Amino acid sequence: MACLGGGHGLYQTLCAARLCSPETISAVVTVADDGGSSGRLRRELSQIPPGDLRMALAALAGDDERGQLWARTLQHRFGGHGALAGHAVGNLMIAGLNEVLGDELAALDAIGELTGSAGRVFPVCTEPLDMEADVSGLDEDPRIMRTVRGQVAVASTVGQVRRVRIIPDRPVACQEALAAIGECDLLTLGPGSWFSSVIPHLLIPSVVEAISASPALKVVILNLTPEAGETSGFTAERHIHMLTQHAPRLQVDRILIDEDVVTSPSERSHVERAARALGATVSYAPVREEDDRGRFTDRHCPQRLSDALRRIWTEWSEEKSEGRTS
Repeated sequence: MACLGGGHGLYQTLCAARLCSPETISAVVTVADDGGSSGRLRRELSQIPPGDLRMALAALAGDDERGQLWARTLQHRFGGHGALAGHAVGNLMIAGLNEVLGDELAALDAIGELTGSAGRVFPVCTEPLDMEADVSGLDEDPRIMRTVRGQVAVASTVGQVRRVRIIPDRPVACQEALAAIGECDLLTLGPGSWFSSVIPHLLIPSVVEAISASPALKVVILNLTPEAGETSGFTAERHIHMLTQHAPRLQVDRILIDEDVVTSPSERSHVERAARALGATVSYAPVREEDDRGRFTDRHCPQRLSDALRRIWTEWSEEKSEGRTS
């Protein structure tokens, strides 16, 4: 199983992936972050930003006491007001091992061995990426487009993101990540910050080619709510259109949407038509997490997401055996 994304969305998906009990789990992680601890280490050490990689390692850490101790340690942030303030322990470990071993993947594998990881973590590229977006709504005239540069700037813009680019525009993908995409049986893309965690994968031509060529069941997991800033006001349909706009050659099998996000027949009709442009059909399921008082949150529930993926896998496998899938 291969899971593509970044941040908290990928973390929840990896937790769900573990509950599916696949033979292997591969996390393919975005490397465009330029804020916080990751941004500081990226600028000071000229390394790929470690934050999203750290979160994936924490999600995959072993379930035993030792593994969970390391998961908490990776996520722990230093307090105070000095040079270490705000840095996550795991970010420093990744950066330090990278310098000691001279290899990003070896550093990630070393931490995976230490934590008893249930899978491997790969950066989508072995060089840091910059993001640039065309944004409207920053001027009195809504037709004027402004260029906003940087992942944090794109994610927090008060305007509306129309299109994003990565710099360099044709980066070399991590070969191990491409191999994981090609060899998996089930592939997920999303959820997460749509323009800064999900779409950057699709701006790397070799990644899109690998996804489309993979024989795996390919599932896009849609966000539960629009995000303030980059996708403010977006419908489920528009989220899908953004994938088509940025990666016209992308082909997937299913779009998974929480059953309460799109409820009216007309909305579902529009969403299903948008999905067909990707070669996909839409699956609806209850995947939203509840807090300890029974209130819905804006996060995916790992158990419910795992149940939905298992059901989609069973349906897809039956269709395939009956010759109803391409």
